[in-house]
Amino acid sequence: MARQKTNQELSEITSTHPVLCPDGKYRWVYDVPMLKNPAILFEVYWVLLVSFGIVWLIFVLIGSCSGDFGLPLLWMSIKMFALLSAVFFVLGFVAYFFVAWYYGWKYSIMFIMDEKEVVHEQLKSTTHKARVIGKLTALGGAAGGGVGMVGMGALIATRTSMTTSLDDVRRLIPRRRMNCIKVNERFSRNRVFVADEDFDFVYDFLRQHCHNAR
Repeated sequence: MARQKTNQELSEITSTHPVLCPDGKYRWVYDVPMLKNPAILFEVYWVLLVSFGIVWLIFVLIGSCSGDFGLPLLWMSIKMFALLSAVFFVLGFVAYFFVAWYYGWKYSIMFIMDEKEVVHEQLKSTTHKARVIGKLTALGGAAGGGVGMVGMGALIATRTSMTTSLDDVRRLIPRRRMNCIKVNERFSRNRVFVADEDFDFVYDFLRQHCHNAR
């Protein structure tokens, strides 16, 4: 059960349980154990899968328009992209392991939630490390001529929080075993992490205020 905090305590939220603050917002902190909880790793793989899917679809469409794209070429493209996906599956795990080690094996987040929105905000230590990783990614992309890597690095280096308007949420997906609630808008995906004992409270709150979600 959430309790209300005083103004003096508002700037020092350290509770792992939702706390009702004087401004009417719930706040709590959650440390995601990055090796034990695969929720973030799954998101990495989802981004890779979607990226490869889009590239493969563009490749097929271009080949079809040229008129030389028959069944053998289609099958070859599927095998080629499957092989590349397997390689990046392994590389993605290695990169995730490195990031987890650099973060101290945990991803620390503060959540702020009210009737209108939910905010996913990296804590200072995690934010600082994310900026370092983002800058390294951007430099590596620039050195290798990879525009996509430069863009991704710049995004990592600058984006330290994500705000989701509850009216824009289209799907709520609870993942109790991973202490995660997927809060999906049409073109963005937020993740809310919460302890076991508070999971039902936060999920019910989101269900009541995400009027357009299913």
